[in-house]
Amino acid sequence: MRILVVTVVHHPEDARILHRQIAALKERGHQVMFAAPFAARQVTPRPDVEGLDLPRAAGRDRRTALRAARTLLAERGPDADVVILHDPELLLALPGTLRRWRREGRAPVTVWDVHEDTAAALVMKRWVPAPLRLPLRAAVRAAERLAERHVRLLLAEDAYQERFRKPHPVVPNLPVVPREHPAPPGPDRAVYLGHLSRARGALDLIETARLLAPEVRVEVVGAADPDVRDALTAADRDGVLRWHGYLPNDRALGLLSGALAGLSLLHDQPNYRHSRPTKVVEYMAHGIPVVTTPNPLAVDLVRRHRCGLVVPYEDPAAAAMAVRRLRTDPDLRLGSAERGREAALSELDWTDRGAEFVDLLERWTKEPEGVLV
Repeated sequence: MRILVVTVVHHPEDARILHRQIAALKERGHQVMFAAPFAARQVTPRPDVEGLDLPRAAGRDRRTALRAARTLLAERGPDADVVILHDPELLLALPGTLRRWRREGRAPVTVWDVHEDTAAALVMKRWVPAPLRLPLRAAVRAAERLAERHVRLLLAEDAYQERFRKPHPVVPNLPVVPREHPAPPGPDRAVYLGHLSRARGALDLIETARLLAPEVRVEVVGAADPDVRDALTAADRDGVLRWHGYLPNDRALGLLSGALAGLSLLHDQPNYRHSRPTKVVEYMAHGIPVVTTPNPLAVDLVRRHRCGLVVPYEDPAAAAMAVRRLRTDPDLRLGSAERGREAALSELDWTDRGAEFVDLLERWTKEPEGVLV
């Protein structure tokens, strides 16, 4: 098959898009055209995909990116057997495009990969004026229900099913669990892997690192929202923590091996209540104990598999105390790491689900095209 993958929001090195889905498609021998904001993110496309550059959609200014995406879909969509859209904004580019494709008899299977609870995420965006948040939430819910009539849906979480009228296949956001056994967790380094924002606990990470120094150093990997960048830069400059900035997924994961603990300090926000934090599963997969706030799906993983400790929301002192407990109790540290890795290998490995993802796309291309109702 020829697959066109499109995003104007996500980083071109996004783990789910590039390192999981595109990698699974390439492994099966399919051709991939990948449209993403390469220039805006200063990224060179990987040599095994056809890279197509798009503007980046950020903050309130998304019109330029959407116009470019609409043009690209109209021109390159008919060259593909499957088009995968990774941003809800891209649904706005579809109405006229779908009609044109169908009129010309060249309509690819069109798929929306639902990464998050979009309506709940909008409430958290500081660039959305407060009076508009509830109306926008309602509008997004209506758009989602309309979208499921016209495109195929893939969901990243089982809990997302309740937003839609019909059941849709779930392709969970799982890491590739390395087959080689990782180094055992050491006593002096905690890590955080993922995007950084207030709601994701960026400021709590800084204070936790301050409380742990100098016995335990905290390493932070990820891009940051504008309102926390200065604080992270200052903390890195002052030696409170080491902020690596954004790193490609394969390089970022290399920093996990041998760490004392992996930190996930998400706040209590609607968008996080129904999503399994990918970083928690990545910590488990790489054999390090988890320290997490009590988001329901994270708590389920940690308590069911006994692979870490749960701390209260927005409580850096409790997070630091949990890291110290792991540091001073080698049996707890090593046991948590081993149990987490065993669970990841047996239940949470993208290697198994990636094949199902490709099978699903291949099956959809063989089904009759039509409006989905």
